[in-house]
Amino acid sequence: MILDDLDARPGSTTSLLRTVVGLYARDLGAVAVADLVALLGALGVPPAGARSAVSRVKAKGLLAPATLDDGRAAYRLAPDAVPMLERGDRRIFTYRQQGDDDPWCLVSYSLPEARRDARHQLRRHLAWIGAGTVADGLWIAPGHLVDEVEQILVALGVRDAATVFVAGPPRVSGSFAEAAARWWDLDRVAALHRTFLARHDGAATAGEPTPREAFARWVRAVDDWRPVPYADPGLPAAALPAGWPGTASVALFDALRAAHVAAAREHVRVVVGR
Repeated sequence: MILDDLDARPGSTTSLLRTVVGLYARDLGAVAVADLVALLGALGVPPAGARSAVSRVKAKGLLAPATLDDGRAAYRLAPDAVPMLERGDRRIFTYRQQGDDDPWCLVSYSLPEARRDARHQLRRHLAWIGAGTVADGLWIAPGHLVDEVEQILVALGVRDAATVFVAGPPRVSGSFAEAAARWWDLDRVAALHRTFLARHDGAATAGEPTPREAFARWVRAVDDWRPVPYADPGLPAAALPAGWPGTASVALFDALRAAHVAAAREHVRVVVGR
Protein backbone atom coordinates (compact mmCIF):
# COMPACT_ATOMS: atom_id res chain seq x y z
CA MET A 1 0.00 0.00 0.00
CA ILE A 2 1.34 3.44 -0.93
CA LEU A 3 0.59 6.11 1.64
CA ASP A 4 0.45 9.81 0.84
CA ASP A 5 3.78 11.58 0.44
CA LEU A 6 3.91 13.86 3.45
CA ASP A 7 7.08 15.56 2.26
CA ALA A 8 5.91 16.75 -1.18
CA ARG A 9 6.00 20.52 -0.72
CA PRO A 10 3.22 22.33 -2.64
CA GLY A 11 4.68 24.37 -5.48
CA SER A 12 7.77 22.18 -5.84
CA THR A 13 8.38 20.50 -9.18
CA THR A 14 7.81 17.07 -7.65
CA SER A 15 4.54 18.15 -6.07
CA LEU A 16 3.32 19.72 -9.32
CA LEU A 17 4.08 16.51 -11.19
CA ARG A 18 2.25 14.46 -8.57
CA THR A 19 -0.73 16.76 -9.02
CA VAL A 20 -0.66 16.41 -12.82
CA VAL A 21 -0.43 12.62 -12.48
CA GLY A 22 -3.26 12.55 -9.95
CA LEU A 23 -5.52 14.66 -12.14
CA TYR A 24 -4.93 13.01 -15.53
CA ALA A 25 -2.94 9.75 -15.52
CA ARG A 26 -5.86 7.46 -14.69
CA ASP A 27 -7.77 8.55 -17.78
CA LEU A 28 -4.79 8.77 -20.13
CA GLY A 29 -3.05 5.48 -19.43
CA ALA A 30 0.57 5.58 -20.61
CA VAL A 31 1.95 9.10 -21.19
CA ALA A 32 5.17 9.82 -23.08
CA VAL A 33 7.97 11.27 -20.99
CA ALA A 34 8.21 14.11 -23.51
CA ASP A 35 4.53 14.91 -22.95
CA LEU A 36 4.96 14.99 -19.17
CA VAL A 37 7.86 17.39 -19.69
CA ALA A 38 5.67 19.54 -21.97
CA LEU A 39 2.84 19.63 -19.42
CA LEU A 40 5.21 20.75 -16.70
CA GLY A 41 6.55 23.34 -19.13
CA ALA A 42 3.17 25.07 -19.00
CA LEU A 43 3.81 25.46 -15.27
CA GLY A 44 7.17 27.11 -15.84
CA VAL A 45 9.28 24.03 -15.12
CA PRO A 46 12.38 23.66 -17.34
CA PRO A 47 12.88 20.30 -19.10
CA ALA A 48 15.80 19.19 -16.91
CA GLY A 49 13.82 19.83 -13.75
CA ALA A 50 10.80 18.04 -15.17
CA ARG A 51 12.82 14.93 -16.05
CA SER A 52 14.36 14.88 -12.57
CA ALA A 53 10.88 15.11 -11.04
CA VAL A 54 9.70 12.17 -13.16
CA SER A 55 12.58 10.09 -11.79
CA ARG A 56 11.77 11.07 -8.19
CA VAL A 57 8.07 10.29 -8.56
CA LYS A 58 8.89 6.95 -10.17
CA ALA A 59 11.21 6.11 -7.24
CA LYS A 60 8.32 6.75 -4.83
CA GLY A 61 6.23 4.12 -6.61
CA LEU A 62 3.71 6.41 -8.27
CA LEU A 63 4.73 5.72 -11.88
CA ALA A 64 5.74 2.57 -13.76
CA PRO A 65 7.74 2.51 -17.05
CA ALA A 66 5.90 1.85 -20.30
CA THR A 67 6.44 2.15 -24.05
CA LEU A 68 3.96 3.71 -26.47
CA ASP A 69 3.02 2.08 -29.77
CA ASP A 70 5.31 4.53 -31.58
CA GLY A 71 8.25 3.39 -29.47
CA ARG A 72 8.49 6.47 -27.25
CA ALA A 73 9.46 6.04 -23.61
CA ALA A 74 6.47 6.57 -21.35
CA TYR A 75 5.09 6.10 -17.87
CA ARG A 76 1.77 4.87 -16.61
CA LEU A 77 0.25 5.04 -13.15
CA ALA A 78 1.49 2.23 -10.92
CA PRO A 79 -1.49 0.03 -9.90
CA ASP A 80 -0.62 0.25 -6.20
CA ALA A 81 -0.93 4.03 -6.39
CA VAL A 82 -4.60 4.02 -7.41
CA PRO A 83 -6.05 3.65 -3.87
CA MET A 84 -3.93 6.57 -2.68
CA LEU A 85 -5.20 8.80 -5.48
CA GLU A 86 -8.78 7.72 -4.84
CA ARG A 87 -8.39 8.69 -1.18
CA GLY A 88 -7.01 12.02 -2.34
CA ASP A 89 -9.94 12.58 -4.69
CA ARG A 90 -12.42 12.12 -1.86
CA ARG A 91 -10.58 14.56 0.35
CA ILE A 92 -9.62 17.18 -2.23
CA PHE A 93 -12.79 17.36 -4.30
CA THR A 94 -15.44 16.52 -1.71
CA TYR A 95 -14.79 18.66 1.33
CA ARG A 96 -16.82 17.24 4.20
CA GLN A 97 -17.72 19.12 7.37
CA GLN A 98 -18.54 17.25 10.53
CA GLY A 99 -22.07 17.69 11.86
CA ASP A 100 -22.73 18.38 15.53
CA ASP A 101 -24.15 14.89 16.07
CA ASP A 102 -21.97 12.92 13.65
CA PRO A 103 -19.80 10.11 15.06
CA TRP A 104 -16.14 10.56 15.92
CA CYS A 105 -13.19 8.20 15.53
CA LEU A 106 -10.87 7.73 18.51
CA VAL A 107 -7.50 6.01 18.14
CA SER A 108 -5.74 4.69 21.21
CA TYR A 109 -2.30 3.14 20.80
CA SER A 110 0.73 2.12 22.81
CA LEU A 111 4.09 1.50 21.14
CA PRO A 112 7.24 0.72 23.15
CA GLU A 113 10.56 2.50 22.71
CA ALA A 114 11.77 -0.38 20.54
CA ARG A 115 9.14 0.69 17.99
CA ARG A 116 9.90 4.39 18.26
CA ASP A 117 10.16 4.91 14.50
CA ALA A 118 6.75 3.33 13.92
CA ARG A 119 5.32 5.54 16.67
CA HIS A 120 6.78 8.62 14.99
CA GLN A 121 5.38 7.63 11.59
CA LEU A 122 1.96 6.94 13.08
CA ARG A 123 1.84 10.37 14.67
CA ARG A 124 2.91 12.01 11.39
CA HIS A 125 0.26 10.22 9.36
CA LEU A 126 -2.54 10.81 11.87
CA ALA A 127 -1.66 14.51 11.93
CA TRP A 128 -1.54 14.54 8.10
CA ILE A 129 -5.12 13.31 7.76
CA GLY A 130 -6.37 15.94 10.22
CA ALA A 131 -6.59 13.98 13.46
CA GLY A 132 -6.23 15.91 16.70
CA THR A 133 -4.25 14.99 19.81
CA VAL A 134 -6.41 14.52 22.90
CA ALA A 135 -3.58 13.06 25.01
CA ASP A 136 -0.39 11.07 24.54
CA GLY A 137 -1.46 7.96 22.65
CA LEU A 138 -5.05 9.14 22.10
CA TRP A 139 -6.12 10.87 18.89
CA ILE A 140 -9.48 12.02 17.56
CA ALA A 141 -10.81 12.47 14.02
CA PRO A 142 -14.21 12.82 12.35
CA GLY A 143 -15.92 9.45 12.09
CA HIS A 144 -15.89 9.47 8.28
CA LEU A 145 -12.09 9.13 8.43
CA VAL A 146 -12.17 5.77 10.20
CA ASP A 147 -11.28 3.84 7.03
CA GLU A 148 -8.26 6.08 6.43
CA VAL A 149 -7.18 5.52 10.02
CA GLU A 150 -7.43 1.76 9.57
CA GLN A 151 -5.43 1.92 6.33
CA ILE A 152 -2.65 3.87 8.06
CA LEU A 153 -2.46 1.40 10.95
CA VAL A 154 -2.22 -1.55 8.57
CA ALA A 155 0.26 0.10 6.20
CA LEU A 156 2.59 1.06 9.05
CA GLY A 157 2.36 -2.40 10.62
CA VAL A 158 0.97 -1.14 13.94
CA ARG A 159 -2.59 -2.45 13.82
CA ASP A 160 -1.76 -4.79 16.70
CA ALA A 161 -0.87 -1.83 18.93
CA ALA A 162 -4.02 0.24 18.40
CA THR A 163 -7.70 0.22 19.26
CA VAL A 164 -10.14 2.24 17.17
CA PHE A 165 -13.43 3.47 18.62
CA VAL A 166 -16.35 5.04 16.78
CA ALA A 167 -18.23 7.13 19.32
CA GLY A 168 -20.65 9.99 19.80
CA PRO A 169 -19.65 13.62 20.38
CA PRO A 170 -17.06 13.97 23.16
CA ARG A 171 -18.11 15.33 26.53
CA VAL A 172 -15.63 17.92 27.71
CA SER A 173 -15.18 20.38 30.52
CA GLY A 174 -16.09 23.73 29.06
CA SER A 175 -17.05 24.21 25.43
CA PHE A 176 -16.15 21.92 22.56
CA ALA A 177 -14.57 24.94 20.84
CA GLU A 178 -12.14 25.28 23.76
CA ALA A 179 -11.29 21.59 23.56
CA ALA A 180 -10.87 21.73 19.78
CA ALA A 181 -8.41 24.60 20.16
CA ARG A 182 -6.28 22.34 22.38
CA TRP A 183 -6.55 19.22 20.21
CA TRP A 184 -5.96 20.84 16.81
CA ASP A 185 -3.60 23.60 15.69
CA LEU A 186 -6.41 25.74 14.32
CA ASP A 187 -4.13 28.75 13.83
CA ARG A 188 -2.07 26.70 11.37
CA VAL A 189 -5.18 25.45 9.55
CA ALA A 190 -6.58 28.99 9.31
CA ALA A 191 -3.23 30.19 7.93
CA LEU A 192 -3.38 27.53 5.20
CA HIS A 193 -6.85 28.72 4.18
CA ARG A 194 -5.76 32.36 4.15
CA THR A 195 -2.69 31.55 2.07
CA PHE A 196 -4.85 29.77 -0.50
CA LEU A 197 -7.22 32.71 -0.63
CA ALA A 198 -4.36 35.17 -1.05
CA ARG A 199 -2.78 33.19 -3.89
CA HIS A 200 -5.89 32.40 -5.90
CA ASP A 201 -8.59 34.95 -5.08
CA GLY A 202 -9.62 36.54 -8.35
CA ALA A 203 -8.31 33.75 -10.59
CA ALA A 204 -11.79 32.30 -11.01
CA THR A 205 -13.03 35.57 -12.54
CA ALA A 206 -9.83 36.82 -14.21
CA GLY A 207 -11.19 36.66 -17.74
CA GLU A 208 -11.30 33.86 -20.30
CA PRO A 209 -7.95 32.01 -20.17
CA THR A 210 -6.43 30.00 -22.98
CA PRO A 211 -6.46 26.23 -22.40
CA ARG A 212 -2.75 26.40 -21.50
CA GLU A 213 -3.41 29.19 -18.98
CA ALA A 214 -6.41 27.33 -17.55
CA PHE A 215 -4.27 24.21 -17.14
CA ALA A 216 -1.58 26.16 -15.28
CA ARG A 217 -4.11 27.89 -13.02
CA TRP A 218 -6.00 24.70 -12.23
CA VAL A 219 -2.95 22.54 -11.53
CA ARG A 220 -1.43 25.18 -9.26
CA ALA A 221 -4.76 25.63 -7.48
CA VAL A 222 -5.08 21.88 -6.83
CA ASP A 223 -1.43 21.65 -5.79
CA ASP A 224 -1.85 24.49 -3.28
CA TRP A 225 -5.21 23.17 -2.10
CA ARG A 226 -4.16 19.53 -1.67
CA PRO A 227 -2.74 19.85 1.87
CA VAL A 228 -5.58 22.07 3.12
CA PRO A 229 -8.43 19.54 3.40
CA TYR A 230 -6.00 17.12 5.06
CA ALA A 231 -4.93 19.61 7.74
CA ASP A 232 -8.53 20.79 8.12
CA PRO A 233 -10.63 17.90 9.49
CA GLY A 234 -13.89 19.74 8.83
CA LEU A 235 -14.82 20.49 12.42
CA PRO A 236 -18.41 21.45 13.24
CA ALA A 237 -19.15 25.16 12.96
CA ALA A 238 -19.66 25.34 16.73
CA ALA A 239 -16.04 24.25 17.24
CA LEU A 240 -14.52 26.93 15.00
CA PRO A 241 -13.39 30.42 16.02
CA ALA A 242 -15.15 33.53 14.73
CA GLY A 243 -14.14 34.68 11.26
CA TRP A 244 -13.08 31.21 10.16
CA PRO A 245 -11.59 31.54 6.64
CA GLY A 246 -12.31 27.96 5.61
CA THR A 247 -15.77 28.72 4.27
CA ALA A 248 -14.45 31.25 1.76
CA SER A 249 -11.50 29.03 0.89
CA VAL A 250 -13.70 26.03 0.07
CA ALA A 251 -16.00 28.23 -2.04
CA LEU A 252 -13.03 29.63 -3.96
CA PHE A 253 -11.69 26.17 -4.77
CA ASP A 254 -15.10 25.13 -6.08
CA ALA A 255 -15.26 28.28 -8.25
CA LEU A 256 -11.78 27.63 -9.67
CA ARG A 257 -12.82 24.09 -10.50
CA ALA A 258 -15.92 25.27 -12.36
CA ALA A 259 -13.96 27.93 -14.24
CA HIS A 260 -10.93 25.94 -15.39
CA VAL A 261 -11.45 22.16 -15.46
CA ALA A 262 -12.80 21.85 -18.99
CA ALA A 263 -10.23 24.13 -20.64
CA ALA A 264 -7.39 22.53 -18.67
CA ARG A 265 -8.45 19.11 -19.89
CA GLU A 266 -8.45 20.41 -23.47
CA HIS A 267 -4.83 21.52 -23.07
CA VAL A 268 -3.85 18.06 -21.85
CA ARG A 269 -5.67 16.47 -24.80
CA VAL A 270 -3.77 18.64 -27.28
CA VAL A 271 -0.38 17.94 -25.67
CA VAL A 272 -0.76 14.15 -25.49
CA GLY A 273 -2.70 13.89 -28.76
CA ARG A 274 -5.79 12.21 -27.39
